[in-house]
Amino acid sequence: MVNPVKSVHGFQAMGLMVRWLLVLSFICLLVGCGKPVSHAAAQSAAVKLTPIRFAIAQAPLNLDPRYATDAASERVNCLLYRSLIDFDKAAKPRPGLATWVEISPTQYRFTLLNSPEQPRAVFHDHTQLNAQDVVATYQSFSQLKDSPHSADFANIRRIESLNDDVVDFYLAQPDFNFVAKLIIGILPNGLIKSGHDFAHHPIGSGPLKFVSWKNNLQLQRVADQQDFILSEVKDPMVRVLKLMRGEADLLQGDLPPELVKYLQKQTNIAVQSSIGANFSYIGFNMRDPVLSKQAVREAIAHAIDCKSIIQQAMLAGSREAGAILPPEHWAGNPNLSPYDYNPKLARELLQHAGIKMPLKLVYKTSTDAQRVRLATMMQAQMREAGIELEIRSLDWGTFFSDIKQGNFQLYGLTWVGIKTPEIYAKAFGSQSVPPQGANRGRFQDKALDDLMSLAQNSQHAGDWQKVTAYIHHALPYVPLWYEGQFSAIRKDGRKTLVNYALQPDGNWDGLKTIKGEHAH
Repeated sequence: MVNPVKSVHGFQAMGLMVRWLLVLSFICLLVGCGKPVSHAAAQSAAVKLTPIRFAIAQAPLNLDPRYATDAASERVNCLLYRSLIDFDKAAKPRPGLATWVEISPTQYRFTLLNSPEQPRAVFHDHTQLNAQDVVATYQSFSQLKDSPHSADFANIRRIESLNDDVVDFYLAQPDFNFVAKLIIGILPNGLIKSGHDFAHHPIGSGPLKFVSWKNNLQLQRVADQQDFILSEVKDPMVRVLKLMRGEADLLQGDLPPELVKYLQKQTNIAVQSSIGANFSYIGFNMRDPVLSKQAVREAIAHAIDCKSIIQQAMLAGSREAGAILPPEHWAGNPNLSPYDYNPKLARELLQHAGIKMPLKLVYKTSTDAQRVRLATMMQAQMREAGIELEIRSLDWGTFFSDIKQGNFQLYGLTWVGIKTPEIYAKAFGSQSVPPQGANRGRFQDKALDDLMSLAQNSQHAGDWQKVTAYIHHALPYVPLWYEGQFSAIRKDGRKTLVNYALQPDGNWDGLKTIKGEHAH
């Protein structure tokens, strides 16, 4: 039998490999691989380190935390805004802007931090954050018609500010996981009332503040006025070239392993890596008459050799996935076994489902070169199972719009920075179809709704494990992998960047601490 991974490397994917190798050679000619940086070049590079230039694969789409759902927007918003709660390393809630107490199962009281050690938060427009801002932020969801987060707060009956420091939330029904939902960045009350455009001119109280957004997004760190310029560079090879030439100082994620390995060999580049926690998957349109059959979804799951793809085309630290939350999460499920690669079984499942072979399906993805490469590898593997996969790669805006509108058969996406098990209700709840949630596949299952309702009203990992086991069997998606993380920082003779902390969820919190350090 032909090895599908080798087959794809021999045809479609080989073109990508050759292109990367040619570009690497071109980069060497342009920047002089392995050559020491001259004194003059070092002086020039030192100047260019202010502001710090961060080349990113995808620009954010919406900087209003009430609307943002794409990864880039979420990562930037975590820097621009602060929320009532944060999370510890085990993904358990901890105080962010406020501490809390449970007055009753339907009443929670939050007290804003205000002490010499943790002074009251201040918005970037220099107004002080108070309880009325918290009330206005969460009350605004009741007026928002198209916020994907509105469903998370539909259980709030009313919100009251007792004074400038204290806010009470009253719930219609008990919700033991309510506190963990309060991760929306707090907005200024007056600007909410005036209809301020937070999507393009955000004002929060986070460690970074908004400066401008024309061709590039410019942010500034509040503590020391360090500027950051985030520029969208979609082509991974161009991002590497910019880093090597000194036109960018920092890259993180979204590179194929060949380019990461290349950067690791460069004396003027520092590369960090870690395991990943961001979950990649294939989504199904459950309203499609073919994909609504569970046997067909099982066949697709058995037609993908995730292990081979991870070994041959992904970064170190990548691993097979069983559910959105990784097994080390407090609500994770280490007992989920990946669907094994078995094209023979896949064919049999399709035949028993009455499918005419080959089964023709359309798979949508972005134009990112690595995403296209992974799709091409899956395409070759599925062919062995009697599935003819047509790949349609679209620009990010068009692609994401199609997914939210249900305009797809299959698609590939990654859940980024997920902290709470509430994601399962948001992604698979019968009432969570966009724009009320992120059930993009329109999956509806009362038994799952009941399991999720039970889990939401408890704090037991076992209840969530029942949810994830049910989802794993029902297959509203195919779990693929948790992607490994890396960052690459340019070093120069006189000054380099240090203190950039890389996280498994790929967030950009390292911008809070990164700084230039002069060589002695």
